[in-house]
Amino acid sequence: MTTGARVPLIAGNWKMNLDHLQSIAFVQKLAWSLKDARHDFAAVEVAIFPPFTDLRSVQTLIAADKLDLHYGGQDVSEHVSGAYTGEISATFLRALDCGYVIVGHSERRTLHHETDEKVAAKVAAAVTAGLVPVLCVGETAEDLELHGPSAVPVAQLRAGIAGLTAGVELVVAYEPVWAIGSGQAATPEQAQQVAAALRATLAEVLGQETADAARILYGGSVKAGNIAGFMRQTDVDGALVGGASLDLAEFSRIAQFPKHVGT
Repeated sequence: MTTGARVPLIAGNWKMNLDHLQSIAFVQKLAWSLKDARHDFAAVEVAIFPPFTDLRSVQTLIAADKLDLHYGGQDVSEHVSGAYTGEISATFLRALDCGYVIVGHSERRTLHHETDEKVAAKVAAAVTAGLVPVLCVGETAEDLELHGPSAVPVAQLRAGIAGLTAGVELVVAYEPVWAIGSGQAATPEQAQQVAAALRATLAEVLGQETADAARILYGGSVKAGNIAGFMRQTDVDGALVGGASLDLAEFSRIAQFPKHVGT
């Protein structure tokens, strides 16, 4: 499991599913559920990624009730400002006290045709604004067959961190596209193999200290029933949860994985 220096992160990506009122209700219930379960937020960080239209409501609730939850944006513009209708700059997200932003999610790469170069520009914009980028990398079933495990994720990571310097705070999410939404997750051993390759790449490009501090998440059909297996792996530091993060009870159980790791 993750070293003591890397606090595990369980992140819920709500995609385009909850409006601001639904997000308020969900955050309140999630906080209550974890509090009732005596969740140690210092030992396992929990973050949520609502749609842009929900962020102000989530910010207000978390600040007013002093909730131990973190949050971030689902995407970010590569531009600081200007005539880019519909885009959201990193400075806007920081103004809402976001700590994180997801960059290069597989759906952005495929549905919006984001290139490695665009992803790298977004990562740089996030870092410049003081956000921690959650850089998503992963391969399709075809990629896996043609190139083998880790080749495509490593190449995407190398491109995505181009221009960054040692000491940057970074989260990398390995999301095998072939597993997302399929109900068939990668095995813990597969996740560890790729996570180890990603950490080695971080060490090569940004130095061992930065690589040791970076958190590497697994994302792809994560459930309460399989999270413990992933979290037993040396280089897996948490999970980027998609569909299961919309189920309050399930997401709460995923965040409480330490209760199941030893079983």
